Formats: sequence, C-alpha cells, structure tokens
Amino acid sequence: MNETTQLAGNAYLLGPAARALGWEEVPDWKPEQGVLWVHLDYSQAEAADWVRRESGIGAIEAGAILAEETRPRSLVLEQGLLVILRGVNQNPGADPEDMVSVRIWMDDKRIISTGQRKLLTIDDLRQRIVQGRGPGTPGEFLVHLGELLTERIGDVVNDVEDVVDSLEEEVVTGNYQELRFALSSVRRQAVALRRYLAPQREALGRLFSERSTLLDDQVRMRIRELTDRMTRFIEDLDEARDRASVTHEELQNRLAELTNRRMYLLTMIAAIFLPLSFLTGLLGINVGGIPGADYSAAFIIVVVLMVLVGAGQWLFFRWRKWF
Repeated sequence: MNETTQLAGNAYLLGPAARALGWEEVPDWKPEQGVLWVHLDYSQAEAADWVRRESGIGAIEAGAILAEETRPRSLVLEQGLLVILRGVNQNPGADPEDMVSVRIWMDDKRIISTGQRKLLTIDDLRQRIVQGRGPGTPGEFLVHLGELLTERIGDVVNDVEDVVDSLEEEVVTGNYQELRFALSSVRRQAVALRRYLAPQREALGRLFSERSTLLDDQVRMRIRELTDRMTRFIEDLDEARDRASVTHEELQNRLAELTNRRMYLLTMIAAIFLPLSFLTGLLGINVGGIPGADYSAAFIIVVVLMVLVGAGQWLFFRWRKWF
C-alpha cells in the first residue's frame, strides 16, 4: 500500500502483547502472536483491493464490508462472524443522527473492520488497546466496540430528552416561531436515530440468540445487556418523539388561541367604529340640506354624540361580557 492508504488504515495486535502494528508488519503476522485487528477506510481503492485480494476472506464477506450502503445486521457463518453496526456522528459540524457505519468481519484469529467517515468510538477502542485495557479475543473486541458505541448513543439520546424537557417549559413564554423549528428538529432527530437503532438492536439480539464459537457465555451475556440498553434507548426516543408531538400540538393550540384573541379584539374594535363610520360617512356626503351646515356648534355636538355612541357600545359589550 502507498503512504496515503497507510494513513487511512491501522493495524493492532490484541491480547497480552497488545500494540499498534506498522503496515509492513501485517504480512508477517502469525496467529500465535495474537489476534490481528485491521481497520481500513473502504473508500480508498488500495484498501478495498487489499480486502478483496489479500485479506483472505471470501468474496461475499468482502463485498459486505465494502458496500456503500449498509444497515445494522449480524450474520453467523461457519468461517466467522459478520457484523455491521452504526455509531453517532460526533465529528465537528455533523449531525449526531447522521450515524456512521462500521463493518466487521472476524474469525478466531483476525478482525477486519472498515469505515469511511471518522468514528470517535474507533479512536476510543484504539486508545484502550494502546493503554493495555483493550480486548483480548474477537468476542471481547465486539463487546468493547458495542459498549463504546452504546455509551455515545446514550449521550445523544439523553441530549434529545433534555431538549424536549426544555422545549416543554418554553412553550408558555418562549418565541413561538423558534419553538416550532426546534420541535420539528428534535422530532426529526428522534426519528432518524430510531431508524438505525431498531435494526441495531435486532443485530445484537441475533448475536445473543445464535451460537458462535467466537462468543462465549460471558460475551453473550454482555451482548444481551447491550440489547437491553438499546431497547431502552429506542423506548426513550419513542417517548421523546411523542412528547415533542404533544408539545407541538400544545404550541399550535396556543398560537391558534393567540390568533383568535387578536381577531376577536379587532372585531370588537370594528364593531365600535362601524356606527361611527356610518355617521361620519352620512354627514360627509356632498349634497345640500346637511343639518347643522350653517350652525357653528354643530361639529362639537356631532363629536360629543359620537363619543357617547362609542362609550355606550363599550358599556354594552362589557355588560354582555364580550370582552
């Protein structure tokens, strides 16, 4: 591989002798040294070529971890285990619900994973390995990765719930236009997250239910715990989405009520000025015989009369409790 591809791929040795490997060491790796983990950027042509021709895995498995579009799933095969998971996108300027996929093929001695966009969970796992706190077996690798993914997903789900809580409180006094946009945004985020978390839960559940030599009982129990946590996240997202919908309906009701109040006030004002406008229009016609045209106090009398008419209407409306 050239230097660019090396930068897009990393190799590590798992187990007691855990350490990072240079790419030139990968061809000389032997199973007795420990479990080999290779992580590559599948969008790099050299990396994809290595997976197809030099990794030693089958064409179907290679195609699965190099596919452009994937959904979370798991498949137990005789040769090994194929798992595709997704993690939240926490890169600067990215939306968390735009989840990043990581595709994994493993057997009892090798782990080959691929991705395109940067996933902070992979960096966390690398750090664990370098610090000597990483997994020692392929099954443990899968559990460590799943736990790190789930932790970050949990943080995002909690953020969604916190946003819904704050929006519920702001409905009474907040800026209605901004609240409508924020509610729509949080509902879209909850729906987008759930779209990937539901199949991810099914993928983890399948790993727990199906037997594989790569997953011992302890690993399977930890996978079951991950499945339960994923179920809780999905339930929390459903609740957040429903609460956002109810809050949006309440906001719409408040907007409708506010609009009705304003329209009612304008209607009352129009009702008061309607007879006054009739009087001014009647007295303003340009024909002969208008009463008081030659009387100097006529204008004052008309003004007082109009004030009395307006006041009488206002008292009548108050008496009828129309406002």
